Amino acid sequence: MRSALQRLSAVFAGGCLGALVNSWLAWYAGQAGVPQKLGVAMAPVWSKAFVYSRIVWGGLWCFLFLLPLLRGGFLVGVFSRCILWSLGPTAAQLLYFYPFVFHKGWLGLGLGSLTPLFVFAYNAVGGLCAAWWIWTAEK
Repeated sequence: MRSALQRLSAVFAGGCLGALVNSWLAWYAGQAGVPQKLGVAMAPVWSKAFVYSRIVWGGLWCFLFLLPLLRGGFLVGVFSRCILWSLGPTAAQLLYFYPFVFHKGWLGLGLGSLTPLFVFAYNAVGGLCAAWWIWTAEK
């Protein structure tokens, strides 16, 4: 049996990795013009402030993996939980940060009508990376 500290460390590290991948994907897609081609004005600038805050929050959001829901193998447990838990940061970004902090409208629709899809996709990819890390660490 793994200690609680080992489990906490693996979960936080997984969240940090997932957030780093999420941040890189959002930046890379923005630089490649993918969101812009679909009418979404999302092209974050790669900076210490952008990456650092997202990595810390990613680690914190990943503590949701400690909840005893949908446990099982990779496809049933880990994959399902990463999609489910990615809804938390997605909701926070779409329902709080975009409308009230960045003033981009409800669901970030001021950036384009497909903004919620991009936000969910980036968070789902980050969640998959985090889930993979946690699943690997638990072996």
